[in-house]
Amino acid sequence: MAQNRSRKQVRQSRALGIALTPKAVRYFEKRPYGPGEHGRSRRRQDSDYAVRLKEKQRLRAQYGIREAQLRRTFEEARRKEGLTGENLVELLEMRLDALVLRSGFARTIQQARQFVVHRHIMVDGRIVDRPSARVSPGQTLQVKPKSQTTVPFEIAAQGIHRDVLPAVPDYLDVNLEHLKATLVRRPKRAEVPVTCDVQMVVEHYSR
Repeated sequence: MAQNRSRKQVRQSRALGIALTPKAVRYFEKRPYGPGEHGRSRRRQDSDYAVRLKEKQRLRAQYGIREAQLRRTFEEARRKEGLTGENLVELLEMRLDALVLRSGFARTIQQARQFVVHRHIMVDGRIVDRPSARVSPGQTLQVKPKSQTTVPFEIAAQGIHRDVLPAVPDYLDVNLEHLKATLVRRPKRAEVPVTCDVQMVVEHYSR
């Protein structure tokens, strides 16, 4: 099951042109082209719709969320002041699972979500088991004490995931040794380590 999921994620990574997992990074190094028997030779020009759709799919895949969740967040972003695309990424980035990943507690967004669902993560001292829960500036997330002694979190506390994760962004204050992180302020789009032309996503949903 895990192997099938891993293969699927690699294939999805190649289709979207971005590495969604550490394993996908290695595949990209060996096979820098799309999936399928025609992956090497495919050079057709995508339509405007296809280009916008792909950007939306890339954003969705990087946060590992369903279409309905992305659509809801987009509608919320559109109602806020400022640029809708930037608002969208900022709102997605304040999801609990995204911040667990950025803090270095997990190696992939899928693992971060699993940690939250399995009740390993606390926000301001209380267990939160919804990956989509919104963390507010000033709030602190931490791996619960009992879980910190388990192997996955002992590995994380040693900073071993740092070899595959981007640098900790400035909107997070992380104490990795104690598996603790505070969202010090709202993220800015330019700081968020996701690959996406957010204006294309806005255009896709606004068509």
